[in-house]
Amino acid sequence: MKVLLLNGSTRKNGCTYLALCEVEKTLQAEGVETKLVQMGSVPIRDCIGCKHCADKGSCVFADDMVNELIEQAKEADGFVFGSPVYYSHPSGQVLSLLDRLFYAGKSVFAHKPGAAVVTARRGGNSASLDALNKYFTIAQMPVVSSTYWNMVYGPAPELVAQDEEGLQTMRNLGRNMAWLLKCIQAGKDQGVVVPNIERHYRTNFNK
Repeated sequence: MKVLLLNGSTRKNGCTYLALCEVEKTLQAEGVETKLVQMGSVPIRDCIGCKHCADKGSCVFADDMVNELIEQAKEADGFVFGSPVYYSHPSGQVLSLLDRLFYAGKSVFAHKPGAAVVTARRGGNSASLDALNKYFTIAQMPVVSSTYWNMVYGPAPELVAQDEEGLQTMRNLGRNMAWLLKCIQAGKDQGVVVPNIERHYRTNFNK
């Protein structure tokens, strides 16, 4: 079992990284392999809605990390996406990445557990979690929760380190992710298969 964690902050060792590391350490203690990917400060293109990815299975823009992440996602069994909070919203850069990632690679995420983690100085965490969770719920992904909403507080890593409840939430999130992955694997071992979905309809009401 393997979980791919994405640090959607431009700061490599900032608050979001600290929160994700707490999840990662717990997953590893539960016997789950992990890989933490840093988004970094390289610009990420927005999706332009060209729809070519529907045929290609990859994004037409190959000059950033999106297609590489799709390939890594194929080998992962679960995901944790982290982002700082900017104006009560995830970072614009991580949203651009996830828009293209899920348009081009949606099928590789289906039926795999996902969790969002957000960090803020004070406010905007709940709205940011809601935005990130929407990617999971449109891609048939079980959403992993914790004993509180998946958030930590602090404007700097040394202050996040003092958020005992937030870090406990991260550890419990890691335990819940590991438990769900083991349950899914146990089901597979017993012959349980993923559900067949109906053909996708797109209903328009502007007639």
